Amino acid sequence: MNRYLKYSLIVIVISIIGFAIYYFAIRSNEPINNQHQKELYTCSMHPQIIRDKPGNCPICGMTLVKKQSSKSTSIENLLKRTDNFIVGNYKTITPKDTIINSEINLPGIVAYDPNSSVNIAARMSGRIERMYVNYKYQKVTKGQKLFDIYSPELLTEQQNFIYLITNDKENQSIIKASKQKLLLYGMTLNQINALASAKKANPVISIYSPASGIIQGTESMTQSKEGSMQNSNITTEALTIKEGDYIKKNEVVFKLVNTDKVWGVFNVLQGYNSLIKINQPILISSEFNENEPIRAKVNFIETQFNQTDRTNRIRVYLNNSSLKLPIGLRLQGVVKTNPTKGIWLEKEALVTIGNKKIVFIKMDNGFKAKEIKTGMEINDFIQIIDGISVEDTIAKNAQYLIDSESFIKTD
Repeated sequence: MNRYLKYSLIVIVISIIGFAIYYFAIRSNEPINNQHQKELYTCSMHPQIIRDKPGNCPICGMTLVKKQSSKSTSIENLLKRTDNFIVGNYKTITPKDTIINSEINLPGIVAYDPNSSVNIAARMSGRIERMYVNYKYQKVTKGQKLFDIYSPELLTEQQNFIYLITNDKENQSIIKASKQKLLLYGMTLNQINALASAKKANPVISIYSPASGIIQGTESMTQSKEGSMQNSNITTEALTIKEGDYIKKNEVVFKLVNTDKVWGVFNVLQGYNSLIKINQPILISSEFNENEPIRAKVNFIETQFNQTDRTNRIRVYLNNSSLKLPIGLRLQGVVKTNPTKGIWLEKEALVTIGNKKIVFIKMDNGFKAKEIKTGMEINDFIQIIDGISVEDTIAKNAQYLIDSESFIKTD
């Protein structure tokens, strides 16, 4: 009897344990099934972070966003790479097919007009006895004495002229030719008349400026100066030709630049080139005339492209006789553009990665990276050439969607 009682108790105990295990197994599965019905929160930059209540991402500190309740879509997107698909809810915009009319701001500078420069060259070989100008950027006027030169060649021509007017007065054609030769050597008409009156050759002849302007050293002078003058305390740039130096025939002693005619040179960023036309009005201002801007026209568009700052240059020819703009003065040009039709997108919806331009297109409960081709930029908008259309929905701020721990990839 005791034996049967013992076996009965064992069966009862085993049954109770089995029932308990089955009961607790069922209960333990209930939270898993109910978990999908609860509100879950994830990080848009790190989708592997999932929480059952609001908070901040433990990796980047961003505020967690509510995860979509769709079972299949959520899991599928969460398993995608973060460098191609971004999960989250963000403000969106759409491209606009419209016409934009605006202004382009062009930085510029006042530069010399090389077409108005004059080369002061030696018309004969000789030695400079005295210099009357000694520094670059020294202002001279037309007829001002520049330097005195001793030239055996010129001295011989003077003696020939004196001999002709003294011993062969009737041969006017030869006298005229000799006089013309002295003019070509650089003597003035007054100097020749004084020579004819005194009938005495002058070994030293003064050379006068043929025009008004500012003295500027030649290229060879600038190189010599840079190689020989290293003292940064020297504020005045001296000419390299000095008294006692020998110069050769046809050698450029220095260059004379005219500041009455100058250029306004402006840089045009890549993408705006097609908007600038010759004779297009431009409004120019500087710190000298902020309240009275200069109204001018675009006179020349350079075809050479500067790879360093990725710009083209345009020129505006300015009459500086009344403006008195100093060389090197920074300018600001404003050009009104013609109305341009196209598909336009706000620039903040685009991000540049290397040589690619990326936007994020809205798809399901996330955003997919998409490469696009762009054109010109006007104000806060950029022209879309290819990649998206007006039917696409784009994340408004592309910078906000970039994962700092991965590189954006596109198909």
